[in-house]
Amino acid sequence: MKPLYTAEALASGEGRDGSARSNDGKLDVSLASPVELGGSGRGTNPEQLFAAGYAACFHSALRLVARQVRADLTDSAVAAKVHLGQLDGPAGFGLAVELEIALPALDLVTAEALVAKAHEVCPYSNATRGNIRVDIKILEYAA
Repeated sequence: MKPLYTAEALASGEGRDGSARSNDGKLDVSLASPVELGGSGRGTNPEQLFAAGYAACFHSALRLVARQVRADLTDSAVAAKVHLGQLDGPAGFGLAVELEIALPALDLVTAEALVAKAHEVCPYSNATRGNIRVDIKILEYAA
């Protein structure tokens, strides 16, 4: 791989109950375990950051492949749900992702083709492929 950009961030403190900051200072967040995991919920958490990153990255990939075929992505959106769970056995914890996609200006066949192509192009999809379950659902499309 030929690097085009490198993001840098430092996490400190108590891990999930600490802080994270990018080297340029544009990201500077307090971290807190969610209430569902026994935490205070008073900060963001790694799963929320991953969900935001994946949603934005996949949406950019969709826009890229749509431009190549001049498809209309008016009012398009991508939502990501990142699930944290315990793996079977003593293996620890794992993640699963759901991507929910709205492509209201496109028919279902076109939407499915673009989503499949975006899933091939998206760096997050390429990083997770074969490692975690990623379910993709097109929730909105033109009838």
